[in-house]
Amino acid sequence: MKLEIISKYPTGNKNPTPLLFVHGAWIAAWCWDVHFLDFFARNGWEAHAVSLRGHGESEGRAGLKWTRIADYVEDVANAVKQLPTPPVLIGHSMGGFVVQKYLEDHNPPAAVLLASAPPAGVLALTLRTALRHPIALAKVNLTLSMLPLIASSDMVREEAYSEDLPEKQFLAYWARMQDESFAAYLDMMAFNLPKPGKVKTPLLVLGGARDKMFMPGEVEATARAYGVNHEIIPDLAHAAMLDPRWQSVAERILAWLKERRLTKQ
Repeated sequence: MKLEIISKYPTGNKNPTPLLFVHGAWIAAWCWDVHFLDFFARNGWEAHAVSLRGHGESEGRAGLKWTRIADYVEDVANAVKQLPTPPVLIGHSMGGFVVQKYLEDHNPPAAVLLASAPPAGVLALTLRTALRHPIALAKVNLTLSMLPLIASSDMVREEAYSEDLPEKQFLAYWARMQDESFAAYLDMMAFNLPKPGKVKTPLLVLGGARDKMFMPGEVEATARAYGVNHEIIPDLAHAAMLDPRWQSVAERILAWLKERRLTKQ
């Protein structure tokens, strides 16, 4: 399986541990290339973002509907193998769920769960969606396609983006969104939930105060399941890496990496 990996490298001395960013549903590695990859490269990190199979320029689009979470975990494992040393993993939303599953059988130096789907799964999110957008969810179940949930730009903006993000920027991001795996959604509902007891990797768990997809209470529950603290960033919506406050997120991750002594000495 050929995977798209977008990479940015520091121009001077670099930290010994690379970073690997894992995107969420309906998007691809490009979301990290808007701000995050350059930010971390400027700060001495070798920064990579993988497009999971069927996303971006990676292979597997034809079979996307029935791609499982385990397939995405395999993609992360294959991306890790292409790096010189085991990386710190940073997963957003569905990507955070995939990272949690990866950590069950691997022990990288550290990992960050950013606005991540919780280990309890996406049932609560599905119930909220059923209340707010019943027609769109009904279309998902009738067509076995996740596209109805992103068909309306107004709905996507309401659910995932901050109100103060300029409209031109938002529409450019929305135009790049794509279908997502229905089977992976079912896995996140019930069929392949994470097992926090198997995870030994140090974790940073971050959420946004204005996240309508995985709300602060769910971020707290994720942290509690792993026995770590969580942090909620003020005024941050779900699409954290594309938010006007993206730098506050990146700087918190950077500070935590320094606290973990993963920076160059």
